[in-house]
Amino acid sequence: MMVANRGLCRIRFPWLALVFGLALACLPARAPAAELAEELKAVPFQVVYESFRDGNWELYQANADGSQTVNLTRTPDAQEMYPHVSPDGTKICFLVDEGDGEAKSRNVYVMNRDGSGRERVAVNGRDPCWAPGGAAVVYLKGEFEQFTLRDYASQGVLVYDLATRTHRPHPNPEIHHLYNISCTPDGKWYVATVHAGMGCSHAILAIEANGPRVVNLQIPGCRPDVSADGKRVAWGADDYTLRVADLDFSGAEPKVVNARDAIHSEKPLETYHVDWSPDGKYLTFSHGPQQKKKLGAAPEMIGAQAEGWDICVADAAATNRWLAITSDGKSNKEPDWAPAGKSQP
Repeated sequence: MMVANRGLCRIRFPWLALVFGLALACLPARAPAAELAEELKAVPFQVVYESFRDGNWELYQANADGSQTVNLTRTPDAQEMYPHVSPDGTKICFLVDEGDGEAKSRNVYVMNRDGSGRERVAVNGRDPCWAPGGAAVVYLKGEFEQFTLRDYASQGVLVYDLATRTHRPHPNPEIHHLYNISCTPDGKWYVATVHAGMGCSHAILAIEANGPRVVNLQIPGCRPDVSADGKRVAWGADDYTLRVADLDFSGAEPKVVNARDAIHSEKPLETYHVDWSPDGKYLTFSHGPQQKKKLGAAPEMIGAQAEGWDICVADAAATNRWLAITSDGKSNKEPDWAPAGKSQP
């Protein structure tokens, strides 16, 4: 299962506004922004994302066209990140960095969509997502007790049942160094990135949810997201390209076929954190300039600031037909589509 190291090449510059503005003029041509913005007004879903403002990470929600932005968390003393909305649209699981110095910890929380009913469900947990049906949260266990921004510092997969408040470990004890895990809607597979672990230098894996099998999907890049119908996957093929493809489960092992580019951005503007809309017609992603690493972390990592980054929405059936729905560049990252739920602001 060894693969060549597909580590992403980054060239960092100590600038932001000037080059960012110049680079926008060099982006590939796409449909007029006004046309797509008008189309997105009719989309019945919202986008939830993290944003760093006034020295604090919060979770925000906006309509698909960027209108009606709402702060969901409103907690100036807490650092909320990495939101994922439940399949029925009523709850959000997310991460909170808590404590200071050696006592700092990254923990998994769940709350209602409107910000009420906040509950911590796991200490030293990472990258939560929802199990099919929304009755459980799947998350990664932190590899170290000491806090780290390193994205792949995980050891094992656990499932937290909201009704019984119990944690169930994955049956394969060898799972480690995963990040950005997601579930197929039938509950049979997890899809995640692995870095320097499980016989791989860097790869995207399909992991049997209730068994030991691990399958290398043989696609370069990271941060995969499975569509709500389980038939497609989107991921970052490199720092500048988001790709979509079909997921084929008809054989003995899952495989990825019919891959194509959905978004390609010219240097120095990066694209990351792609997510499918519930109806599979749109993608949301984060987009912004390359930056120097801070505290050893690249801007795409959870908890790392990304000045100049904004949230975008794209037509999943086209190439480079997209629109930025935020414009303040306040480290807007990790977007997730929110289906029309029963509990929202």
